[in-house]
Amino acid sequence: MKTRILVLTALSAVLASCGTSRKLTEANNRYNRLDSTYRALQADLQRAQDSTAKYKGMSRSMGIQLAQQKTSNDQMVNQLKDLSVISGSQAESIKKSLESLSSKDAYIQNLQSAIARKDSLTMNLVMNLKGAIGNLNDKDINIKVDKGVVYIDISDKLLFVTGKYEVTQQAKEVLGKVAKVLMNQPEIEFMVEGHTDNVPYRQGVLLDNWDLSVKRATSVVRILQNEYGIPPAKMTAAGRGEYVPLNDNSTDAGKAANRRTRIVILPQLDQFFKLLERPVR
Repeated sequence: MKTRILVLTALSAVLASCGTSRKLTEANNRYNRLDSTYRALQADLQRAQDSTAKYKGMSRSMGIQLAQQKTSNDQMVNQLKDLSVISGSQAESIKKSLESLSSKDAYIQNLQSAIARKDSLTMNLVMNLKGAIGNLNDKDINIKVDKGVVYIDISDKLLFVTGKYEVTQQAKEVLGKVAKVLMNQPEIEFMVEGHTDNVPYRQGVLLDNWDLSVKRATSVVRILQNEYGIPPAKMTAAGRGEYVPLNDNSTDAGKAANRRTRIVILPQLDQFFKLLERPVR
């Protein structure tokens, strides 16, 4: 009897030790993931701060350069006039020509400054999105910037049950985090795109992958509008079907990557159009 009690006690101790070890390993893994996310966010923050500083520096430098250039031009023309090399009317004509060149130069620098500012704002947006979403698997959600446009790709398995277009409860939590960031950027407009693989689909009133992708996009849009208060005028729902794949549909992994919902943050071009509308003499 005593022997049995000793064996049971020893077994309990081993099991407890295994449980503690497993919890310690899980905690350590979680710490490593959080540390990796923290370091990535710190790097994003530094890039955003560098871009902002660059933009401010460009603006100050541009103002100084234009002022110096105007002073230099005026001095040169006045010297020529004083030496009787040119007449008063010729001097005025030269001044107007130089002012025109300076105006065109200022126009180009304004465009460069606007582009630098947009890049800074884009980096801040990406950083905020990554911080809000946190430690989700990169296979389930991916945020990237391509040619100045921000893309948020969310996997099919995170949002929907296979062959369905109703958003899962887990997905609503993720969409809520994204919505919170977007609500803090009232000037932003975006498009929600549904994407599928190339497996033929037909169910009920849905005739094919076109229909399924559109229904999935509108499901996400309705969640963002009705549950998180995103103004509908800021959103567009679109179905891309199977026709814009990320990977080859010949493998299961490729098909899984292609089944996704993509949120595209649309670039705001008004600031560039306003600059382009400014007359250049």
